[in-house]
Amino acid sequence: MSGSCQLRTRRFSRFARNLAAASPPAPCSCPPSPSFFPEAETASCSTEFIDALCCRGFFHEAFDQCLRLRSLKAVRRLHSHLRSPLFNPPTTLFNRLIDAYCKCGSLVDARKMFDEMPHRDTCSFNTLMAGYSNAGDLAEARRLFDEIPVRDHFSWSSIIACYTRHKFPTQSLELYRRMLREMAAENSKYSNRFTASSALAASTAVLSLRHGREIHCHIVRAGLESDAVVWSALSDMYAKCGSIKNARQVFDLSSGQDVVSWTAMIGRYFDAGRRMEGLELFRHMFSTCVRPNDFTFAGVLDACSELAVEGLGRQVHGHMIRVGSDPSSFAASAVLHMYSKCGNIEKANIFFERMPNPDLVAWTSLISGFAQNGQPRKALHYYELLLESGIRPDNITFVGVLSACVHAGLVDKGIEIFNSIKEKFELRHTTDHYSCVVDLLSRAGRFQKAEEIINGMPLKPDKFLWASLLAGCRIHRNLKLAKRAAESLFEIEPENAATYVTLANIYASAGMWDEVVKIRRKMDERGVVKKPGSSWIEVKQKVHVFLVGDDSHLQAKQIYAFLDKLQIKMKEEGYVPDTNFVLHDIEEEQKENNLSYHSEKLAVAFGIIATPPGTSIRVFKNLRICGDCHTAFKFISNITGREIIVRDSNRFHKFKNGDCSCGDYW
Repeated sequence: MSGSCQLRTRRFSRFARNLAAASPPAPCSCPPSPSFFPEAETASCSTEFIDALCCRGFFHEAFDQCLRLRSLKAVRRLHSHLRSPLFNPPTTLFNRLIDAYCKCGSLVDARKMFDEMPHRDTCSFNTLMAGYSNAGDLAEARRLFDEIPVRDHFSWSSIIACYTRHKFPTQSLELYRRMLREMAAENSKYSNRFTASSALAASTAVLSLRHGREIHCHIVRAGLESDAVVWSALSDMYAKCGSIKNARQVFDLSSGQDVVSWTAMIGRYFDAGRRMEGLELFRHMFSTCVRPNDFTFAGVLDACSELAVEGLGRQVHGHMIRVGSDPSSFAASAVLHMYSKCGNIEKANIFFERMPNPDLVAWTSLISGFAQNGQPRKALHYYELLLESGIRPDNITFVGVLSACVHAGLVDKGIEIFNSIKEKFELRHTTDHYSCVVDLLSRAGRFQKAEEIINGMPLKPDKFLWASLLAGCRIHRNLKLAKRAAESLFEIEPENAATYVTLANIYASAGMWDEVVKIRRKMDERGVVKKPGSSWIEVKQKVHVFLVGDDSHLQAKQIYAFLDKLQIKMKEEGYVPDTNFVLHDIEEEQKENNLSYHSEKLAVAFGIIATPPGTSIRVFKNLRICGDCHTAFKFISNITGREIIVRDSNRFHKFKNGDCSCGDYW
């Protein structure tokens, strides 16, 4: 035994002797709190301490100590004291013993204790049933439930929650209805907060708004409207079942709204894809006395990232500084991610450098940010710094690192890092890793190597991998492999219009218009509708959205007139419209007109006329930027002297002085 262990043992033995010599507590006195025995927290020999407690009648404190230590040995020692022939313990102590055995991982001992009990009450059944439920033994939990002579609310709540937790929501709802019938026959109270919450969770799992509304009625009848837990579960049910309006009504009617309920409601808007309404509710939160916490900030910052509204993101960041948010918290990483996703990688980098102890999430956000913002070599530089820091990268980190290799066209470096994931870091390759390396190879035209990796991978290729391969085929006009990739994508997601459009683009570039017509016919037959391209720009804290050929904007005439003038100047500078991106067999002049008013061009034009000279233009698009717009923006940046930043569905493009940060490798 080590010296430190011997010292602890001597100190503990002395403490146990002193406790044994102490006077027993008065029958009506309050039991000692756990802190009454501070030396027990570090005692290495817990069984001696259990002996000392049991000798003085401190059984409940002994149970607390067993559970704190999670020591099966200590529980068995306590059990031996309860077996004393001079002691007739009450049922409550046996119930606690069952609970202790369950929580210390011995259902066998718990069941044996249950079977040996001279008298069992409802709590005995409930306790063992909860143990089986937590261990995942649903069949045994249900068997015990059916054997309970008199069920109480805990019995029902436990079994309903058990079925819900183990992904059997339909059975949960059936049990809930059965409970209501039995309790109605006994004129008992309909429900309590736990059964109602579990039943609502089951309704949410099956997305049954009808069942959810029924439970809502039962909640009102049971008088649970003021219960915050039930009300939150009810609002969550409505939101996840597609009725965000009802979810908001429940939230507005709830009493005692706190930061948890506010954060949850804001998150429900984000989950429903209604981010602007979620951000509006966040703004409204500031007019109340409720103070946002890190969870609120992180959720709102993620929404700002998705919508690319840096203005609001800056405000949130400023508020975090004012309230003294922890610069090392997960919310701080969300700030970094927001700046990165909004195209301000410089600000993200400054923020990262000021973090006292950046964690892996922060490192990964910065590396991915550099990769997406057209600075892949900086991404790789920070990857090397990450390794030097001693923090071990994970699978998500490697997605960012491999993406940097893709954007930089560093094929050999990418293959080296891909191999190191398994060989050096002993991690398993994910489908995302395979997608990145296939993207890397196919963009470089190394299709044979890409096919070898696809055919040899142990995982089933997903839609992202096939989409990466298809994109590479579009660049190099590899019709044969493009068909294979497209057919695989049609099997995985036949409703995704992007696959049809990309394949049609490849055929159009090859002048195979009959094949383009066949693809359009196939889209019509399958009811596939092309997702309309939209672009947006934030000017003076207001977001302006544009569609292709959009004339609904208040300044539409000025925008179109400005674009027409730009078109003339661009052609004088050598711009030639790339009509390969028009999927119609029509006259060349008409093709040029079709290209002139893409949504991203409208957004850029508005940004130029609506902001002072020299201001950077930041535009965001929901789809991939087309090749013609990419070429046009290089000319526009040179003619206007503006930096134009475009974030499409793939990455950031920074156009400045006639060049793009992607180096035309996209």
